[in-house]
Amino acid sequence: MTPGTLFCFAHRGYPRRASENTLQAIGHALELSVGGIEVDIWNVGGELLVKHDRRLGRLLAGSELITEMRPEALRERPLPCGNTIPTLQEVMELVGDSAQLNIEIKGPDCAALLAQEIRGFVSDKGTTFDQYIISSFDHRQLYECLRLLPEVRRGVLISGVPLDLATCTAPLQAYSLHTNLDFICADLLADARQRGLKNYVFTVNNPSDLAMLAAQGVDGVFSDEPQIVLDFNTRILAGGVSG
Repeated sequence: MTPGTLFCFAHRGYPRRASENTLQAIGHALELSVGGIEVDIWNVGGELLVKHDRRLGRLLAGSELITEMRPEALRERPLPCGNTIPTLQEVMELVGDSAQLNIEIKGPDCAALLAQEIRGFVSDKGTTFDQYIISSFDHRQLYECLRLLPEVRRGVLISGVPLDLATCTAPLQAYSLHTNLDFICADLLADARQRGLKNYVFTVNNPSDLAMLAAQGVDGVFSDEPQIVLDFNTRILAGGVSG
């Protein structure tokens, strides 16, 4: 990557153009030729579904916990853009080898099923494990992924500044540290970098924040507005003012 530019993960696809985590939103992001796509998964009745919230009420009417629903009942409800909740398999099919796919484990009991699905997909489609990053705030499930599918990189999500900085990444043999924009800390970034980790920051939707992060040597960002990240990189490559 060119110094000063930022790798872009389209956060839940392109949620400004279609409902988040849908095939339509992901398709819009892929049209931009982004480097990465980020999605969220839950184990719903033994099936990995791509959705962020644990409970209905924000994008779908209702108040049920999704883990207490049948997957087919959840998938038959249309989202605001008209799409329905996709399976992880459908997302992997759509993304193919066009971009990296960051799969964030949101709910419990995902790791074993996720390892099985990725391994089967790579075997069937002839893709590579390098295509994927598994991330989570649930570090125990990340550790399970290390045990079951060490071939796939792990991204450690945190939402603050730990007392021991990036130490938690060591037992997970992590590839990257995913840090909350609200808790950007030079010491944390430096510790991660010294450990050989990529520094990725979420969720970044403002050009001024992009300039600040690039100046601190951050490797990439997760953004709801991937176009602004691509525009920022274009200005950097053209020698423009990063702010």
